[in-house]
Amino acid sequence: MEESRGSFHFRFSDHLRESQNLTVVTKFILLGITDRPELQAPLFILFLVIYLTSLVGNLGMIVLTQLDPRLQTPMYFFLRHLAVTDLGYSTAVGPKMLVNFVEDENIISHYCCATQLAFFLLFIACELFILSAMSYDRYVAICSPLLYTVIMSPRLCWVLVMIPYLYCTFVSLLVTKKIFTLSFCGKNIIRHFYCDSLPLLSLVCSDTHEVEVMMLILSAFNLISSLLVVLMSYLLILTSILRMKSAEGRHKAFSTCGSHLTVVTVFYGTLIFMYVQPRTGHSFDTDKVASIFYTLVIPMLNPLIYSLRNKDVKHALQKAREKLCSIFP
Repeated sequence: MEESRGSFHFRFSDHLRESQNLTVVTKFILLGITDRPELQAPLFILFLVIYLTSLVGNLGMIVLTQLDPRLQTPMYFFLRHLAVTDLGYSTAVGPKMLVNFVEDENIISHYCCATQLAFFLLFIACELFILSAMSYDRYVAICSPLLYTVIMSPRLCWVLVMIPYLYCTFVSLLVTKKIFTLSFCGKNIIRHFYCDSLPLLSLVCSDTHEVEVMMLILSAFNLISSLLVVLMSYLLILTSILRMKSAEGRHKAFSTCGSHLTVVTVFYGTLIFMYVQPRTGHSFDTDKVASIFYTLVIPMLNPLIYSLRNKDVKHALQKAREKLCSIFP
């Protein structure tokens, strides 16, 4: 009996010592993009220009599509929400990354890290579904032009954006909660320039299998389901275009969906490159390059692609410029 009691006391003391050795992580250190001092200033200027261009471009697109009477169509309704998501995830990452260039130590608090991850996951997932909704819109416009205004009613347009917003909010909160309820045992250096799920999981000392499986299922569902809608829409669009006898009609149809197809190819191509790499070739350095592209460069390119390739947007920009010149001569 005494021997059993002594054994229990020993195990309890050992467990108590282990618990005391666990450090509660209240902040993280972001390694950033580079640790080379000579590159800090040039990269800060470069990414500041990229972020400000993205900010002005997406805010401008939101305002133009909201106020200009010629842009009150389903296509520009979805384009406005695409600009909202671009602005959302680039702002979740960009400002903190820029601050880190001028700080000696790239520190982010536990709660700020969780908030950054939640907003990033929300908007990046929303963009997938909004791009697929835009593909469906282009399919209806080209394949059923006479019924376009009937099918793409304001009610359907709101349904096609509100369901992704609600679903992606639930997913982002679920994933964030699951990650930040795990145990971080003293390790707090994130090998990235923002709080992303995979670098965070590498710091966890408890079992991450359940979270990893959940994230894999959700990511696969989001990517595959939205991509299937895009591929099916463009397959039907291509079939319809090939049936057209008029070369002018084919050119008009291609130009109608050209901007969207460019955005879809760049965005999905980057995500597939990042998440479908073999484990042997996977590295956080490669992730950084891909992450820079889809968190900062793509949100800058999207409004430029749509404004440069779209006559209605060009016309709206010209009108806005003329109004500003009349107000501030």
